[in-house]
Order: sequence, then C-alpha cells, then structure tokens
Amino acid sequence: MIRVFVLYEQEPDAERYQQHVELCQKVGGTTFRHGPVFGSPTGESSFAHYAEFEFPDMDSFKQVASSPEFAATGADAAEMGIPFSAQVVVIK
Repeated sequence: MIRVFVLYEQEPDAERYQQHVELCQKVGGTTFRHGPVFGSPTGESSFAHYAEFEFPDMDSFKQVASSPEFAATGADAAEMGIPFSAQVVVIK
C-alpha cells in the first residue's frame, strides 16, 4: 500500500478547501481522506490539517501520479497559499 500524506501548517478556509476536496475526489484509483490535526504525542502540532491519498500498490501509484488530475491537486494545494509538506510512504 502507498500513501501520500499532506500536512498543512494552517487550517485552510473551509469553503476554499471544499473546492480542493472535490478536485482530489476526482482522482481515480485512490482513496482520499482529510481532517484537522489536533495535537501530537509531544504536545502542540506544527501542522493544522492533514490530507491523504491511499493507493493499493506501487503500480497504481505510479499510474495515477503521472496523471493530469493528480498534478492538478498539487497545483491547487499550492494555490491555496498555505505552507505544506507532502510525503510518499510505503505501508508494510
């Protein structure tokens, strides 16, 4: 399983983020999740919002990662103007 985690430093504007969610849900071959970050094991988190794409395997990730729809989600996230970090992980 492959997951792409996106951590936003600030909570996005709800109306604007809903537009982003709708764009993310158009990406085929993946499950999309998101929600607020409320803390960390050591206290207050450096991040305020979390988003995730989940792929069943590396082949599906590679196929979707090169799609215009997936690229559009990254461009749209940047257009929101909130600093974020995106990481790709393999779940074993």
